[in-house]
Formats: sequence, structure tokens, C-alpha cells
Amino acid sequence: MTVTGRHQGPEWFLYLPQSGIGLDDVVSRAQLAESSGFDGIAFLDHLDTPMAPTVPIWEAMTIATWVAAHTERLKIGHVVLCDAFRHSAVLAKQATTLAEASGGRFELGLGSGSMADELAKFDISTATPRERVDALGETLAAVREYWSGEGERAQVPAPSQPIPIVLGGVGPRMLALVQEYADWWNLPATHVHKLAELLPSIGTARASVQQMVGFARRGQDVDAVSAKAQKRFGHLGSGLVSGDAAALTDHFHTLQDQGAQRFYVWFADFAAPESIAEFGETVIAS
Repeated sequence: MTVTGRHQGPEWFLYLPQSGIGLDDVVSRAQLAESSGFDGIAFLDHLDTPMAPTVPIWEAMTIATWVAAHTERLKIGHVVLCDAFRHSAVLAKQATTLAEASGGRFELGLGSGSMADELAKFDISTATPRERVDALGETLAAVREYWSGEGERAQVPAPSQPIPIVLGGVGPRMLALVQEYADWWNLPATHVHKLAELLPSIGTARASVQQMVGFARRGQDVDAVSAKAQKRFGHLGSGLVSGDAAALTDHFHTLQDQGAQRFYVWFADFAAPESIAEFGETVIAS
């Protein structure tokens, strides 16, 4: 059963990397997230699974479209699409189509591309980080023009309602793009501890946080769950938090008090269905 009523408070997204998981399992987890109180779901955008290139991974816009077709309420997005993978005109057309097909549930998350080796491997780009940020700015300006409904390059149809833009990153030049273009700013997991410090730099954008959680469900040993999460994802630093429902509720309340308005929840147990359901029942419902 789809949850129709929503609590007042932050938005909750399931961050579900579509790597090492079957298409049916992606859909079933999305549907479970929807019925458990999550507001949205987000995928990643890579051609190889990061740090595990032999692990299968599904293409980002296609998986978003597939999940949108199998859900009713969830917002659909990415953390985040790689700018270099798609021509700006094609990207704008894809976003408009998916937004219209999903009843306005699609959000366009964009980043400059964080893995230079991946871009070079597939002959996509050899640009420097600075050049990639410049290119992202050009894409954002072009997409705004394509969606404007005015001028020679305006695409038809134009979006029937605004498509939210989500930008991630913490560098000064990325934050300048956030100020100019973004509806949402996503704080990467490795910088969660900098939320309060960076908030003054995002303009009118709303703040979201990508947070890995080692969630100890009822009956599980908190220390054992925390140790396993630390072994897998300790490199995230402040981007990993572990504990039971009460501890995680307190943690997210603290981030909300600091200004976070959305959370991309990334489960250290790779989004076990039991974790999705109990997290919704306890932390989201609190």
C-alpha cells in the first residue's frame, strides 16, 4: 500500500546505487521505499561500478525511467548525473520527457564528473577538474535556454512545470553554480561535518545531505553492525553514522537543526528490504 499522508519535516530519499543488483530487485526496493514513507529514490551515474569495475551496473537514466514506471509517488533522481556523459540538448530532452511521463516526479541532479579515469577509459573526456566545472556551467546555462519556451533553441515541448535542479559539490566554483542554478544542493557524504560551515554559500538552494547509515535493526547487535559498516565504509568519515533507530533519529534531528532539509539515506547493508521497512517505521516516522 502506498503511503499517501506525509509527516512534516525533512524529505527522505533512498540512495540506491544500481550496481550488483538485478532490475527486479531495484524495482522491489523502490516500491518498498515508497510504501515505507520515503519521499524519493536516487541512483548513481557511472559506466563502471566505482572501485569494482567487474561488478555489473545499470545505466542511470534508463533505470530511473524504469523505476518511475513502477512507482506512483516517489520522486526520482540521481546523486548525480555526470555532465560529460550526455550532450546538453539530449539531456534536456530526456529530463523533460521523464518529468512529464512521471507526473512531475523527476529531478535533474548534475555534477561535473568525479572519476577522470572512467572518462578517459571510454574516450569521453580528458578535461581537467576545472575544465569539467566550466563545462557543467555551460550545460546548466544551455538547459535553462532549452527549457525556457523562448528563443531559437527552445525545445518543444517545454516542461509543463519546473524541473528541480540538484547540484552536488563543495568547491567555491561549484558552490557558485549552486547559487546561480540549483533548487537543491547535495552535500557529499565525505563532507557531512561541514554542513553548517557551507550553508551560507548555497544561496537560495535547499540543503540535502548524503548519509551512509549502519542501521542496527531490532534484535541486531549494535556494535557488530557498526563494526561491519566501519570496515566497509569507514573511509567516508563523517559520512558514515551507525546505531539503532533511536541513535539515528537523534543524528538526523541534529542535521535538520543545522539546516538540512533532505536526506539521501545510503544503507551500509546495501539496502536490505528489512532495513528499508524498519527505517521508515522508526526513523522517518519519528
